[in-house]
Amino acid sequence: MRKLSFVLALMAAGPAAAADKMTVVLDWFINPDHGPIIVAREKGFFAEQDLEVEIIAPSDPSEPPKMAAAGRADIAIDYQYQLHLAVANGLPLRRVGTLIGTPLNCLLVLEDGPVAEIADLKGRKIGYSVAGVEEALLGKILGNAGLTLDDVELVNVNWSLSPALMAGQVDAVIGAFRNFELNQMEIEEVPGRCFYLEEEGLPPYDELIYVANPELMDKDKVLRFLEATEQATHFIVNHPEEAWEVFSGTAKELRDELNEKAWADTWPRFSLAPAGLDAGRYARFEAFLQETGMVEGRRLVSEIAVDLGAE
Repeated sequence: MRKLSFVLALMAAGPAAAADKMTVVLDWFINPDHGPIIVAREKGFFAEQDLEVEIIAPSDPSEPPKMAAAGRADIAIDYQYQLHLAVANGLPLRRVGTLIGTPLNCLLVLEDGPVAEIADLKGRKIGYSVAGVEEALLGKILGNAGLTLDDVELVNVNWSLSPALMAGQVDAVIGAFRNFELNQMEIEEVPGRCFYLEEEGLPPYDELIYVANPELMDKDKVLRFLEATEQATHFIVNHPEEAWEVFSGTAKELRDELNEKAWADTWPRFSLAPAGLDAGRYARFEAFLQETGMVEGRRLVSEIAVDLGAE
């Protein structure tokens, strides 16, 4: 009799509801910048939010925001400064969350090289990877030292930033990430030194953000994703070494000296409140891009970024 009752109870309960599926496209291959996403998956925080998250590393780093805009991904990781340009060009995207809430980009030079201050760049070569916005950032930095872009020679080194600098092909590079390129140069025993953009007169900005198409996104799923990554971020901040073991244990290529050093420099920069929005930060950066001629007109913050939790 008890066996029959147990079977009837199972039949009444029915099958377990399937988790909601989400697709998240990274900005590049998995690295410590993506710590909260990987930790949220490994610690079961996505599962607790009834989410099954597919994490995709793109073959082309320019594709993720386009995929989100077209609805081929629920969320993409993008850069705040790139989002402003994309929205100005009509791409239907909004910032829905923040992954890394401080700039990582820096102007990188050799520690023992000829550039001791920005003014020393006059007549020298500066390497870059992304045309347009990096020129605007560099122009502002140079302007504060009484220089212009005409006073330097720009060299497109693609993504070979620190190698070009270490090889002497250029005297500085813009677009280097302080948590990676500096550590790479230290490992290669050719130490570098950063001029930090936010200390050189540029408005602070969010480096890595989550973007989605506001017309196509499932707000509830996005909020649950942000709750899970917030939980993961607090776990990382409270237990950085344990979190590193969780993160690096997912792939053997992550367990090397560069990634371990990068992890230590990255985790303090994760946004503790990924859903929260600093509207003033976005307004100031939009104004900066307008002043530099990178965008025409000025968009409202609500056209660029939203705080879904406040709606």
